[in-house]
Amino acid sequence: MTTSAGSSSHVWPPSRTRSMVLLAGVLLGLVAINLIAHFTGHWTEMLAVPVGAVLVVAGARLAGLQWGEIGISRSELRAGVIYAVAAVVVVFAVVSIAVAIPATREFFRNDRYSSATDALLAAFVFIPLQTVLPEEFLFRGVLQGSLYRVFSRRATLGIGALCFGMWHISSSLGLTSGNEGLSGILGSGVFGQVVGILGAVVATAFAGLVLGWLRDRTTSLLAPIALHWALNAVGAFGAAVAWHLPG
Repeated sequence: MTTSAGSSSHVWPPSRTRSMVLLAGVLLGLVAINLIAHFTGHWTEMLAVPVGAVLVVAGARLAGLQWGEIGISRSELRAGVIYAVAAVVVVFAVVSIAVAIPATREFFRNDRYSSATDALLAAFVFIPLQTVLPEEFLFRGVLQGSLYRVFSRRATLGIGALCFGMWHISSSLGLTSGNEGLSGILGSGVFGQVVGILGAVVATAFAGLVLGWLRDRTTSLLAPIALHWALNAVGAFGAAVAWHLPG
């Protein structure tokens, strides 16, 4: 018998069939959440990802996935603190430099964060509750924990990154039309939208690879949560600042 991370009791290792069923259920849950979040009414769009994440985590736990496999046992959370702080500091420094340079400032001028109030509300309310925490629990927590049961470390990171990239197809449909820098380069027509979607998938898949590696390196969900929040929230602050600086 083995001892699962994050659990004080001895448990039998899960069978491969049971692990495959768990993984299939998680993937189906991700598809359902994504469709509801982007192609239904306003309130369901707002609640789909956070509520869906709670349901998926609960379902995975009932199916036998341990807290340690999700990356939030007490020892794993402690292990991620240093990396979490470092991630926020590094992202803040990089975004600050990029916003200060006129050539790269245009790429931060997202219509969504033209107001400082909107940026603050997004950074401390909407981004953590609607994006960062749900997505990290879904992808670097439950999905990565489920993949580890079936695949090798390298395959787990690759599949997790691909899934994270594809997750962002729906949310990137209007990407170029709302960003001055991207629409200026790619245009706002069909070609620009397609290229924008492909670019978003590649970029978010790469981000998913980095976040997955960070989870793997630290065994903690805290580190990718901090990096994910920093990339989104500091980017929102950068957008608000960019709108108030000369072109």
